[in-house]
Amino acid sequence: MSSFQEQFSAATKTNIESQLALLTTLTGKAFETVEKVIELNMNVAKAALEESTSNTRQLLAAKDPQEFIALSTGQVQPNAEKAASYGREVLTIVSGLQAEVSKAAESQIGEHNRKFASLVDEVSKSAPAGSENVVAFMKTAIANANAGYEQLTKSTKQAVEAMGANMNTAAAQMSQAASKAGARVAPVAAKK
Repeated sequence: MSSFQEQFSAATKTNIESQLALLTTLTGKAFETVEKVIELNMNVAKAALEESTSNTRQLLAAKDPQEFIALSTGQVQPNAEKAASYGREVLTIVSGLQAEVSKAAESQIGEHNRKFASLVDEVSKSAPAGSENVVAFMKTAIANANAGYEQLTKSTKQAVEAMGANMNTAAAQMSQAASKAGARVAPVAAKK
């Protein structure tokens, strides 16, 4: 049987290696997410430039103020819907990252906790008499840390779900407001 120092040293080395693997995985996922957001932004910027040019040409070609107002108000709702769609796409990308981070962290933390609990059990077998309280304390600390991590994971998932629901609600409200604004301005434009 190896000594406590050898067991502890091996456990520490394994822990550092698993943390490094987790960090590497999370960094890779973060870079992938940044790439997706940059690609989305480039596509949105390109489309916005093209649409802006087209819309400006249409507005400049308007023959009278009524047509100009009608064209202007006709652009409000599609622009609001595009903004809402952009927000949903960003949320989807970020939610994907959150899911990947949670998955990787759960895997690594779960494995780390199992190894640490195993080390505590192994060390407790060769612990001197009277150290039962210390072993019990260590096991309780592990259980409490696991419970805390589970609560944090649950809270994070709830926060992401709430953010998604809020984003969808805001998008729907923005679209409705744009429709109402267009409906109010169209009759005014037609009277002039």
